[in-house]
Amino acid sequence: MGRATRAVRQIRWYVAALMGDSHYRRYVEHRARTHPGEPVLSESQYWRERHHAADTNPTARCC
Repeated sequence: MGRATRAVRQIRWYVAALMGDSHYRRYVEHRARTHPGEPVLSESQYWRERHHAADTNPTARCC
């Protein structure tokens, strides 16, 4: 049971990382560390700006 649980946790972590589930959390942590006291974008604003930047400056992407 222990090995199966560990495998499921690793798969869940991999999928979450692949889908970008931790991006906003890392952004908030970065802002707090490097720009304390400055405003932080809401999660919806963050994703809106992230997608806008990706669309206006396409780099090596699959599509």
